[in-house]
Amino acid sequence: MKVDIYLRMESQNRISYLAVPQGKPLPEEVTSTDWQAAEHNIELEEDTSPQFNLALDDALAQIDAKGYAITHLEDQ
Repeated sequence: MKVDIYLRMESQNRISYLAVPQGKPLPEEVTSTDWQAAEHNIELEEDTSPQFNLALDDALAQIDAKGYAITHLEDQ
């Protein structure tokens, strides 16, 4: 699955990442925050290593459930 990756700075110099299927707009629930485009056309596949602090199985499950995936700050 191809995705576009966005990032935003959090407290303590942590970074959150958001993965949205390629070509889809940012979800309404995240448009009120300061997401910046980081990478476009990134391939997310179950047999590759984690990217952008996104555990791939979790990211794919989140995308299936709500149309996007976001990192969990407590996992960083």
